[in-house]
Amino acid sequence: MSEEEQNGQGSGVETYNPPEDFAKNANIQDPEIWQKANEDREGFWESWAEELHWFQKWDQVCNWDPPFVQWFVGGKTNPAYNCLDYQIEQGRGDKTALLWIGDEEGDRQTYTYNELLAEVNKCANMLKSFGIEKGSTVSIYLPMIPELPIAMLACSRIGAIHSVVFSAFQPAQLAERINDVEAPVLITADESPRGGKKTPLKEYSEAALEDAPSVQNVIVVRRTGEDVPWDDDRDHYWDELMDQQSDECPAEELDAEDPWFVLYSSGSTGKPKGIQHNVGGLQVQLKATFMWVCDHKEDDIWWCTADIGWITGHSYLVYAPLLCGGTTLQFEGTPTYPDNDRWFQIIENEGVTGLYAAPTAIRAFQQAGADETIRDHDLSSLRILGSVGEPINPDAWRWYYENIGQERCAIVDTWWQTETGAIMSSNLPGINEMVPGSTTYPFPGIEFGLYDSEEQQFLECPASGELIIPKPWPSQLRTLWQDPDRYKDEYFSDVDEQTYYVEDGATCDETGAYTITGRIDDVLNVSGHRLSTVEIENALQGTEGVAEAAVIGRSHDTKGEEPVGFVIIQEGYEWSEDMEQDLIDHVAEEAGSISKPARVFAVDDLPKTNSGKIMRRILENISEGEELGDTSTLADPSIAETIQEQTQQQMQ
Repeated sequence: MSEEEQNGQGSGVETYNPPEDFAKNANIQDPEIWQKANEDREGFWESWAEELHWFQKWDQVCNWDPPFVQWFVGGKTNPAYNCLDYQIEQGRGDKTALLWIGDEEGDRQTYTYNELLAEVNKCANMLKSFGIEKGSTVSIYLPMIPELPIAMLACSRIGAIHSVVFSAFQPAQLAERINDVEAPVLITADESPRGGKKTPLKEYSEAALEDAPSVQNVIVVRRTGEDVPWDDDRDHYWDELMDQQSDECPAEELDAEDPWFVLYSSGSTGKPKGIQHNVGGLQVQLKATFMWVCDHKEDDIWWCTADIGWITGHSYLVYAPLLCGGTTLQFEGTPTYPDNDRWFQIIENEGVTGLYAAPTAIRAFQQAGADETIRDHDLSSLRILGSVGEPINPDAWRWYYENIGQERCAIVDTWWQTETGAIMSSNLPGINEMVPGSTTYPFPGIEFGLYDSEEQQFLECPASGELIIPKPWPSQLRTLWQDPDRYKDEYFSDVDEQTYYVEDGATCDETGAYTITGRIDDVLNVSGHRLSTVEIENALQGTEGVAEAAVIGRSHDTKGEEPVGFVIIQEGYEWSEDMEQDLIDHVAEEAGSISKPARVFAVDDLPKTNSGKIMRRILENISEGEELGDTSTLADPSIAETIQEQTQQQMQ
């Protein structure tokens, strides 16, 4: 692509230039990089692989046998070695690798690369003492404490496959995930403090283990020191075991295609999908994207706010920063405890340079009117902001840019999935203009496309359709855990066995820049018109006084479906029938009269899973007057009944 195309000239969209000094010093500034990578995709990825340590070099860069792929075939490497030993060999032994901030103010701990390696080695030896070895599985059910990345790196060091379970999950969800990998060891904690509350992880573990017979040993971290249920024959305290271990443990030489970890998707129906990522390719793409998208510099303090229980925490809190020799910040608490300026205190106190957060958090600050709170803190250390987890609406993007970024930070809007393992699409801040709400271009060496499933045809840009990935990429999931048939059916059956079907809608412009519009199933059929709920939500969220919005389709006798909106109102605004009508009229102006909602309801919150995704099924049931259904996967199950009551009151 030409420089003009990469800057999106002539597209007629709102753009922002990255700061001049930032662009001049960015790690990648070559606008021809996409063309160069596309001309030699394997050579491009091979050059990044050479940035890592390998015990033995690969024989073949990519072996593509659709729908299965292998990368760096025959290569021998180890993620923990690359994250720790290799960094120490390059002179970073005394540099801070991990900076931990706890739930309570004053809780703070740091680990240099030397110190982190010693802890990881002791943990690896501890696991070995229980018979854990290459190919073994280990379930990890921990809060956001340093022992979590230490356990992950220890598993990686000896070739064990870690399966981290989000610490807010309930016993049944934990048992299901333990049983799927048949883990003989569970690592957990007595309790998980967060936001001033405590979750009884050991009690939950006890309940889960009643239905998880594979577990023979439980290792318990003393986080709060409270008394917990105990089985002397099975349970062991982490600190007591660690005190007995040597801090020397050689890294296992792993094949590039050995399994690294299994992480379960947050699907709302059916058996959770165990996404399997392998050792070689994922490391390579994490290194490349962290250096170019996140523009890592040696002195950066990088803060990925995601929980490690999700892929974002795996990839961009733990592994990517360490693979690049960075300092990564791990935060145990919430943005609003003990006060709603906690994030900004941390940024100021620690000199955070990069912040990677979800639009949900950004909109929550926007809703709370955090503008004044932000101005009370010095955020001048920030130089780059990131968005991850879902499409960010343009209004929230602008708020992020103007308030937290103070109109002087670059913003990278990233798209990727648990399945993709690493960032797949983002603006490169030294080259591209920033477009609110758009991830712009696929990362160099990645190819996107659009598909029309109704017409069964591939589309050329500019177009709107279903996002597809026609060629393999290094960090691609290799299979679903012990279920290759389901892997093929889930991802490579909608188009053909060579094409990864994303299940997200997207648009691309004449330059090949992409905007992700949301899940394919988030589409309404109104009088024969297919409407994106995301476009209607963006129109609502772009209205003064609206902090967040969700749109669903309600059955209609003649139209088939009609849009219905649910909004959270910002502080200082009062809900009324006039405000509802103003919102309906605004949607008609912004998205067309066919898109205007039949009703808009004001609610205190939206039904979200622990990962921040809106569960629209709950809203659909409420709008149809049906039973709420299963609410157990919501972060706050009680909010469903609250929304139901508020909606019924407004309908009267």
